[in-house]
Amino acid sequence: MLNFVFRRLLVAIPTLLIVSVFVFLLLKLLPGDPALALAGEERDPQVIETIRAKYGLDQPLPVQYVRWLGGVLQGDFGVSIRTRLPIGEMIVEKLPVTLQLSLQAMIIALIIGIPAGVLAAFKRGTPIDYLVSTLGLGGLSIPSFWLGIMLILLFAVSLGWLPSGGYVGFLESPLANLRYTLMPSLVLGTAAAAIVMRHTRSSMIATLQQDYIRTARAKGLREYVVVTRHALRNGLIPVVTTATLHLGELLSGAVLTEQVFGIPGFGKMIVDGVFSRDYAVVQAVVLCAAVMFLLMSLIADIAYVILSPRLRS
Repeated sequence: MLNFVFRRLLVAIPTLLIVSVFVFLLLKLLPGDPALALAGEERDPQVIETIRAKYGLDQPLPVQYVRWLGGVLQGDFGVSIRTRLPIGEMIVEKLPVTLQLSLQAMIIALIIGIPAGVLAAFKRGTPIDYLVSTLGLGGLSIPSFWLGIMLILLFAVSLGWLPSGGYVGFLESPLANLRYTLMPSLVLGTAAAAIVMRHTRSSMIATLQQDYIRTARAKGLREYVVVTRHALRNGLIPVVTTATLHLGELLSGAVLTEQVFGIPGFGKMIVDGVFSRDYAVVQAVVLCAAVMFLLMSLIADIAYVILSPRLRS
């Protein structure tokens, strides 16, 4: 197992280097000059040159990239030209917020998606299957920002059960934290649940047609035992990839949902960075997102080996 993890990490290193190069170069192609944005309305040429020299914007692109990458390898992502704060501190502050939302959303997705997918596969071709599939298609089709607004109108405006937006840290008040994050988690979890349901249904349909399932049924085992004890474990293997990679996508920042609910997470951080031409912030967030995607992929590979003994060789 350790050799397997080590090989995956070796593959991840050049991938991250390639991602860092593309992120660095693509951001330089964006219109606008961060030095002009920092200079203010007067835009004194001397002030602009001073700003470029201070942040290394007057250096050739290869030199800028090497300096930036060297700082990243030492844990220094630079300083935000908008807030003048260390980007590392901003990431440490914003990441737990998005991490909590993503984990809550994925828990909701798994609780809803896996039972619904198993039920649809077991009742294949029946009205229950069609109903579950229709609900799953609706979950994929509904825009997250529209669903968020509808939930705000229902639970915040009409019923007054939950706050319409904002955020309270978990350590400050766990109950208030849950009230503020419940609706955003439901919005994110709805689309994820639909994806998990569809993959679970497809995988379980294929698994239920295997020979060992027919053998288990021929032995007289109850259908509940056949599904839960024999089919479910193998049927969930493809779902592992879906869930882990979608979790990586959520961790990279649910931009629209965080904007609708005013959540100070990765999504808001990257939006503010793009609009203010804060290249260092955008580079740091995208690089962290790539790291999280690779980490989720590694976790999926390890889960494969744990769930399927055939892969251990």
